[in-house]
Amino acid sequence: MIDKFLKNSYGISDRVLELAKIADQKAAAAYERADKICEYNSLRVLKAFGDHNVSEAHLGATTGYGYDDLGRDTLDNIYAEIFGGEDALVRHNIVNGTMAIATCLYGILRPGDTLVAATGKPYDTLEEVIGIRDGSSGSLKDFGVGYRQVDMIDSKVDYDSLRASIDGTVKAVIIQRSKGYDWRDTFCVDEIGEIIKFVKSINSEIVCIVDNCYGEFVEDKEPCSVGADLIVGSLIKNPGGGLAQSGGYIVGTKDAVEKVSYRLTCPGIGRECGASLGNNRTFYQGFFMAPHVVCNAVKAGVFCSALFEELGYEVNPASDDVRSDIITSIKFGNESSLIAFCQGIQKGAPIDSFVVPMPWDMPGYENQVIMAAGAFVQGSSIEISADGPIKPPYVGYFQGGLTFETARLAIMVAAQKVIDCNQN
Repeated sequence: MIDKFLKNSYGISDRVLELAKIADQKAAAAYERADKICEYNSLRVLKAFGDHNVSEAHLGATTGYGYDDLGRDTLDNIYAEIFGGEDALVRHNIVNGTMAIATCLYGILRPGDTLVAATGKPYDTLEEVIGIRDGSSGSLKDFGVGYRQVDMIDSKVDYDSLRASIDGTVKAVIIQRSKGYDWRDTFCVDEIGEIIKFVKSINSEIVCIVDNCYGEFVEDKEPCSVGADLIVGSLIKNPGGGLAQSGGYIVGTKDAVEKVSYRLTCPGIGRECGASLGNNRTFYQGFFMAPHVVCNAVKAGVFCSALFEELGYEVNPASDDVRSDIITSIKFGNESSLIAFCQGIQKGAPIDSFVVPMPWDMPGYENQVIMAAGAFVQGSSIEISADGPIKPPYVGYFQGGLTFETARLAIMVAAQKVIDCNQN
């Protein structure tokens, strides 16, 4: 019945249907592993809600200054508990993950300080924040903050170069958990802990900041549990559970979070102001749902890897690898296949499925980017999305899936489009 529906409604061939069944068989152990992590994280979140006596009163809205917003302040405490920190800021006016990271950097660093990137070049949108792209205005560089980059070797941190990069001016080290637009492995939480331990052995006062985007709830712990001073992310990725309509979070030590709060608002005000404006309900509900939604996204990523392995493509991570984020990379080798893949994901999305995405000059990126994003919330990559820069080796990055069943369909549609593209 389902196969007939997929053939008639989406034009999926017998070949893709058969390969999808093989992919599911290959992925069975990984699916089970994701379900177990989901159950554990779901129970932890439920307990945190109970420990903090969450009630209807926490879901209401505040306006104006937002003083004594019970829901906002309690949600901060829940994030801190679940993500292993001492304190947290969860705010709707953090517009994306880049802003969350930038807020931390500007909050911690001062003129004359140096920032070290321990895991190679950060994500493209941070280049202008740091000041390593021509034409940057208002960057850290403009404010007299230095920058050093430690490139990785075979997806691993170059510890010798990292040690050599750290001197008395280094105030912060940034670690990117996920791969961005690089072809590399994602760092698991324990690997992040090893990097932090190494940095702290040189100077315990260095603030270790982790870009945690795409990694939340994929494992059974987060980087604060292994020594991170600050971890940051976007609510329209994993922790928003597909329900948050905007926002970001910052979790860490009390001292670091306080400094960052003065940058988020202003010195003397910090976290005390900031009305929730009716966002508390979706923030709480989304965080409650997040472990399950992330599990669906992880399983979709596993299926994507398994199916494209069967089609002969190089993927990262492999279908049987242990995952630390929701992203699956596929090396297509040519522009037309990458475009066909993203167009297929768009066709299998619930919103704007009729749209045909094409490469464009996306703000903040050096190359043209193609992006499929058929989401209820604009830019919500936890829902379902695929993207990639138009440059060799033409890698597509797939992430998300509010439900595994619909994400699986979108991946099959994308596979069919890639096959059809290469036959023409």
